[in-house]
Amino acid sequence: MSSVLAAGTAAPDFTLRVTPDQNLTLSNLRGRPVILAFYPADWSPVCGDQVTLYNEILPEFHKHKAELLGISVDGAWCHAAFARDRRLHFPLLADFEPKGDVARKYGAYRAQEGVCERALFVLDRQGIIAWSYCSPIAVNPGADGILDALEKLTDQDTGHGNLENAHHDK
Repeated sequence: MSSVLAAGTAAPDFTLRVTPDQNLTLSNLRGRPVILAFYPADWSPVCGDQVTLYNEILPEFHKHKAELLGISVDGAWCHAAFARDRRLHFPLLADFEPKGDVARKYGAYRAQEGVCERALFVLDRQGIIAWSYCSPIAVNPGADGILDALEKLTDQDTGHGNLENAHHDK
């Protein structure tokens, strides 16, 4: 298992293909939380379950004004077919060429297999990693960790986290 970037680290910026003819740049999403879900491959069984779950609970992510981005080393055409087949309502980004370049920057690349780790990152509005997790590759990490991290960000934004923080200082 690789060591993914830890909370408190500035998220490396990137531009990746979101469709065969469109790019998405991470820094353009500043001002809102971003969930990065790295996964090994579009058509593998666990990945299908994971993205289907995230698609189903997308409204929960949106309550926190969070943007969800799926990332794997598959190409944009493969992503387009997979997203259409699974009826996904969030973008899949192609970390295709140079292969795994963005995953490497996040410590989420498995060089031996040439795929991404099953790694999750929640970025705050300033583009700082608020939470990260790397799941065993054969295990669907679910969404609880993501939702907990988004709750904490929302609490910080509304000032509800202050009492808890003040308590830890003593």
